[in-house]
Amino acid sequence: MHHRSHPRRRAAAALTLASAGALLLTGCGGGGEEAAKDPLQVVRDKVPKAQRSAGVLRIGVDLNYAPVDFRGSDGKPDGLDPDIANALGKIMNLRIEFVDTPFDKLIPNLHGKQFDVVMSAMSDIRQRREGVDDNNKPVQGGGVDFVDYFIAGSSITVPKGNPKGIHTLDDLCGKTVAVQQGTTQDEIIGRQVTACSRVSKPLTVHKFDSDAKALAEVSSGVAAAGLNDFPVAAYAAKTTDGGNRFEVTGAQSRSNPYGIAVRKEDTELRDALSKAVDQLIRSGDYDKILAKWNVSAGAAQNAVVNGGI
Repeated sequence: MHHRSHPRRRAAAALTLASAGALLLTGCGGGGEEAAKDPLQVVRDKVPKAQRSAGVLRIGVDLNYAPVDFRGSDGKPDGLDPDIANALGKIMNLRIEFVDTPFDKLIPNLHGKQFDVVMSAMSDIRQRREGVDDNNKPVQGGGVDFVDYFIAGSSITVPKGNPKGIHTLDDLCGKTVAVQQGTTQDEIIGRQVTACSRVSKPLTVHKFDSDAKALAEVSSGVAAAGLNDFPVAAYAAKTTDGGNRFEVTGAQSRSNPYGIAVRKEDTELRDALSKAVDQLIRSGDYDKILAKWNVSAGAAQNAVVNGGI
């Protein structure tokens, strides 16, 4: 099922994402010799021997984040990320295999070599690149590199009618908010807890291992609001209970790229994926995939390595 966000929301998203889009404007073009070759062959020549020999690229993903990553009615992976991943697989001449994994286990399991890369609506942020937590303390396994392919901001999701009159992060002070743990929204709300404490209006945060559970708490009224990536928030507002359960309120905050996470030592694979994303964008198929999921406002101009904030 595809969502169609309100035209004014799409316009707001385009404005918000325009500035972040500048992050992905600087790509690296091929030299004259590469330009003369078949572009698909140029990409395939860069695929590391390990993946080329196996004929498969294993991708860690949390299939619980519609419309970006979820299971379709047939039980198979569906959404923006699986569509882009399968298109990249065709360009790289690799079969794509998805490994469903809880979001907060994706990077640890990537370091544990349970899959080759992570592609799961994962924001390219400094802490993940440097392998540190919010307090700048090292995390097990270290950092990762990202190949950025899409831009998304964070949105506030509230019950239909917005009974608490929430429009900004500051409006959350004194209330309860539900988020998925380990996400960019978890980080944003952590900073807001500090801001609310300064005005003596404590913000209570309930953290869950899936976005669906966080939204269920908003639906039940236990939480006044949830924080989600904009595509997910808009999809939930459009599709849940026929569009009568949730709405998206306020402007997006902290637009940042989604990136394909790669182990830092796997530079060949990282660079091959970057070339493949560029080829997908140039082919026009990238725009078609984004249009299918009504998230064209988040289009990147080209792949960038580690371009996040």
